[in-house]
Amino acid sequence: MTAHILDGKALAAEVQRNLTVQVENLTPRLGRSPGLAVVLVGNNPASEVYVRSKSKKAKQCGIAVTDVHLPSDIGDEALQRQLRELSARADIDGILLQLPLPKGLNEFAALQCIDPSRDADGLHPYNQGLLLRSEYCPQPCTPKGSMALIDRGRQLLGLPTDLSGQHAVVVGRSILVGKPMALLLLDRHCTVSVCHSRTKDLVEECRRADILVAAVGRERILGREHVKPGAIVIDVGINRTAEGTLVGDVDFEAVRDVAGAITPVPGGVGPMTIAMLLQNTVDSAQRKADG
Repeated sequence: MTAHILDGKALAAEVQRNLTVQVENLTPRLGRSPGLAVVLVGNNPASEVYVRSKSKKAKQCGIAVTDVHLPSDIGDEALQRQLRELSARADIDGILLQLPLPKGLNEFAALQCIDPSRDADGLHPYNQGLLLRSEYCPQPCTPKGSMALIDRGRQLLGLPTDLSGQHAVVVGRSILVGKPMALLLLDRHCTVSVCHSRTKDLVEECRRADILVAAVGRERILGREHVKPGAIVIDVGINRTAEGTLVGDVDFEAVRDVAGAITPVPGGVGPMTIAMLLQNTVDSAQRKADG
């Protein structure tokens, strides 16, 4: 068996084409283009690359981008004031605060200063509470994109998109990916196990998974022995090897002959994370237009 490759770039391109049409229809109703504010604090090289990519993709969809670059020594009060001011602007539908913030800044407090209805990343504590209650909210982008990739995997395997009764294992329990990923899978009626550094028998737990999501941030921690034959494997991790190569949390070459479908790194979850950021922004604008 050779796994289907879940091409995140191709799926993200589909999403972005649909968003471009939605933006074209929304713009005359709003009297402006949907607006996204991208806030970068400091000069983290990786964050700068991510921000440029997000801004570029947004502009390609017709979204008006406000780039806000703040110094690393801005301080909590000034950062929070800036986020509140952006939240009050009528032309801004989505706000992204690029994480992580420089040391010394209060990330949790900053996120609370973003209007929850404009929370493009789905990380405001209020929205996290709505997610827990299975209420509508802007969903965290990486888990949301991962769910779309799971659906694509099911399609490629000739399986129904109904996930009822499927056993899903999420390796990682971060607030950014692991926990919200588990909630989204629960909402699709999966039986969900969350594994972490203190899980006693990781191999045994993972091999039970029809859907395996790796979100640990450790280079190739999961191998073929962790994967049930035919499983859908979503690799959220992105790690740089000593040789400078980007790899995931899953040993791709070892697992691709066991899994039914698998995301590559890079080119899997990453592009879908950006696509869902844009989707959340346009959805916010759509709600404004609909009143």
